[in-house]
Amino acid sequence: MTDTGIGIRAEHLPHVFDRFWRAEKSRNRQTGGSGLGLAIVRNLAEAHGGTATVASVPGVRTTFTLRLPS
Repeated sequence: MTDTGIGIRAEHLPHVFDRFWRAEKSRNRQTGGSGLGLAIVRNLAEAHGGTATVASVPGVRTTFTLRLPS
């Protein structure tokens, strides 16, 4: 999946799949999720022998790729 949003800064990319991690520290459960969704995606992908990755160009796009073996 690719979007055309604000992108993710390079220093944040290693953390996007970490449990409870948020780039925007002012957000909380009332204003934006628990920070578990991407961690769950990565763990499920790896449990099935696959991968979940992210690539981003700030201000241009972010691409999340999920690969599962056939």
